[in-house]
Amino acid sequence: MSAGAVGVFAPQPVRMPSRTTRPPLRLVGPGERAGPGACARSPRTARLTRRGRLVITLVATVAVATLAMVLATSGDAAAPQIDHATTVSAGQTLSEVAATQLPSLPINNAVARIQLVNGLSTSQVHAGQLLLIPALP
Repeated sequence: MSAGAVGVFAPQPVRMPSRTTRPPLRLVGPGERAGPGACARSPRTARLTRRGRLVITLVATVAVATLAMVLATSGDAAAPQIDHATTVSAGQTLSEVAATQLPSLPINNAVARIQLVNGLSTSQVHAGQLLLIPALP
């Protein structure tokens, strides 16, 4: 093989750019100021780390959740005014009671108001049950 052929197949060394060299660090006393080659930041600036950001986010989230709970529980919702009470007769449903007792409202609204005033989670009622009927606004 000739010398020219070896040069073609042999890879050329790759030169990586060298890092710039930094000047050596020196201690600065309490009365001294940093020189022109020193760090551009003032000594009072703080760096926010990942843990610091996490703590701030956690504190803000807890504060917002606490504020939301306070506002939700402190709202003085006016208690519904009770107009009168009625007793459920045999075979009567809550829809029938709502239709007869609150005829000016749609059935679904009347049923919902009666359920709310009486603390009912379902629309099932039984004979002899006393139901409070809310006053209309």
